[in-house]
Amino acid sequence: MSKRIPPLADFAIKNAKPKSKDYKLSDGYGLYLLVKRTGVKLWQMQYRYHGKPQTISFGYYSDKNGRIILSLSDARDKRDDARRQLLKGLNPTAVRKQEKATALKEENNTFEVVARQWHEKFKSSWEEKTGRRILASLKKDVFPIIGKTPISKIETPDMVDLLSKIAERTLETAHKIKISCQGVFRHAVLTGSIKHSPMADMRNVLPSVKNNHFAAPTTPKDLAPLLRAIDGYEGTLVVKCAMQFAPLVFVRPGELRHAEWKEIDFEAKEWNIPAKKMKMKRDHLVPLSDQAIEILRKLQPLTGHSPYIFPGQRSLLRPMSDAAVNAAFRRMGFGKDVIVGHGFRATARTILAEVFYFRVDIIEHQLAHIVKDPTGRAYNRTEFLPYRRVMMQKWADFLDMIKENNFDPSPIILEVSELIAIS
Repeated sequence: MSKRIPPLADFAIKNAKPKSKDYKLSDGYGLYLLVKRTGVKLWQMQYRYHGKPQTISFGYYSDKNGRIILSLSDARDKRDDARRQLLKGLNPTAVRKQEKATALKEENNTFEVVARQWHEKFKSSWEEKTGRRILASLKKDVFPIIGKTPISKIETPDMVDLLSKIAERTLETAHKIKISCQGVFRHAVLTGSIKHSPMADMRNVLPSVKNNHFAAPTTPKDLAPLLRAIDGYEGTLVVKCAMQFAPLVFVRPGELRHAEWKEIDFEAKEWNIPAKKMKMKRDHLVPLSDQAIEILRKLQPLTGHSPYIFPGQRSLLRPMSDAAVNAAFRRMGFGKDVIVGHGFRATARTILAEVFYFRVDIIEHQLAHIVKDPTGRAYNRTEFLPYRRVMMQKWADFLDMIKENNFDPSPIILEVSELIAIS
């Protein structure tokens, strides 16, 4: 029978003095206090694993000032944990190394680190402006709060609290940040950093945002004075032509600004926009009316040597500013509650459907929205092209007529009725 070792007492540990050689004060079941000749007192445990002697250190009893770091009671708890691991067939030393490696990985796998990895991976699939906005919002509202927290330690209540505080300031921003953070956690799951996203189900965590549509005139009566003001604009020719061109093609402002001469086919009267410039990342074809071609012909002698149809004032190698058109509207006296550059899409969408009675799916396709046929297949870039050519020319004629205050919709509707019936 092995000799029972009497347990240590706190006073014995405190009074243990250094000697010429290191020595041990045993507590039983392999635990002992190593008193080094330097005066340092260290908790260790001896055990056997697969028949081989092993030693594991638990930590110092006190610091150099005598303050207790790891008490006798805490050291016994660690010994008991190690013994339970041995009963399970685990090596406590190997478990300790794995715990340290996991802790180090978590320390280096903070939310900010993973968020920047996510942003770097997906930024090429976003518009450049969108990528900058996403990162800026994370830097401002998220990184200061949870940026340095290991992503595996972030829980659902943490995210609810963060989003709720942002929503108190601006609900729309909170919704955008919610989407970004969901993307970060989804990326973390796919890369193995976490097993489950704390934002897997947060559908009702924020109130809904009221849909604020882009300001736009949606009746001939409201649209006519705006078109006449554009024709009378006294600013730069590039900006004026951009404002005249925008309602004729009703593309997104970014697509308009980045339009290049090489994308224009004057003979076919088409503008072919590559997928990388489109929001939906699909090639898009815009049939050009006679009026649109006329504007391009007028502008070509001025900007034809630039890659961009509407270059910036400071450099022909860069597109015009994203604020140029809206700033021109403001100078003409039209507030942002009346018109913004994006608004011509809503103008065309409404009037083409309600005045001309063109089929909604044809209009939506020209707006470059994802439209699917009855089989679920997305229409390709040339779908409905004959009808869209007619629609775009009739639309341009309509804009000319309302500027002259002589618009009667019935002749145009009658002219296209047969074509619409066939479609």
